[in-house]
Amino acid sequence: MRSMMVKAAISRTGVRMPVNRSFERELALLEAMSGRVPDASGMERVRRALGNENNYLVAKAARIVADHSLTELLPEVLAAYDRFFVDAVKSDPQCWAKNALVKALVKLECRDADVYLRGLRHTQEEPVWGGQSDTAGALRATCTHALVACEELGNDRLLDILLEPLLDQDKTVRMEAARAIGVVGGTSAALLLKLRVLLRKEEAEVLGACFTALLGMQGTDKTASILLVADFLDDGEEAAAEAAFALAETHEPVALNALIARRRKGADAWFGSVLDHAIVLTRLREGMDFLLGIIEKDARQAASALEAISRMHNSAEVRARVEGAVERSASERVLLAFRQYFPDVVEK
Repeated sequence: MRSMMVKAAISRTGVRMPVNRSFERELALLEAMSGRVPDASGMERVRRALGNENNYLVAKAARIVADHSLTELLPEVLAAYDRFFVDAVKSDPQCWAKNALVKALVKLECRDADVYLRGLRHTQEEPVWGGQSDTAGALRATCTHALVACEELGNDRLLDILLEPLLDQDKTVRMEAARAIGVVGGTSAALLLKLRVLLRKEEAEVLGACFTALLGMQGTDKTASILLVADFLDDGEEAAAEAAFALAETHEPVALNALIARRRKGADAWFGSVLDHAIVLTRLREGMDFLLGIIEKDARQAASALEAISRMHNSAEVRARVEGAVERSASERVLLAFRQYFPDVVEK
């Protein structure tokens, strides 16, 4: 397997370093260091590898630096990071080195905003079948979140910068931008996220990141944010599911009320299951009471409620409450569903 990876790495790195025994030996030595703190000779080996022109070897070395927080090697990591922006398509295909190096910089608590701004604004169009593809999305995503920890940037300046990744062509970058804005917090950050949400022209996963960031902010009107996100429960399936689970994570009664109200309006089997799982995830007693009521009174929907409860709770106390609801239902259909989702083994 390693031999295949080596060949693949070489074939994609511009072959600036030929396949030879020296390369394979260096790679083997680096891989052998996995899981243990390098000694003096190991540190020197990692240092040399960071100076190598092969992006695959450098990425391996950077991961070792990150795994063991080798702060002594910060200058070498910074130098390597800078080097792979030069003629980047040839020197660092797929951004293997830059991705690993920037993660090492984050782990080493590098707080130089210029380092991450360079990565944030880097695109790398590489040839693919039928055209070209930008391979720097993961790099921009990592740099986006790393900027939040850069103390030299005030909140206003930081939010101004984060507008760029919030509109990035790569959805992973947009998701990280939403999370970063949520970490910044405050009225201005909340307004940015609300605007992005209200535009509604966004992929469901990005909306989900915006929902979670907005609902997790401190010092904002939580009820207003909950009601805003609850409006998406009537949108398309994926966006509605993202809204449901974001609401559940707040563990707020207002959010539970919104989920229950939407469940009562009716839904297809898939979204009904999503809502039932979200209701359970609120971990509020009123949510459990609502689902037990479904089990007792609605044989058609009972299986969905039983499945949702079983995925979160299987204590003796919960099982007893569920058993009571099943008995009161007097339905063979509900009993069969109960046996499916609640086997005999329970937590003590």
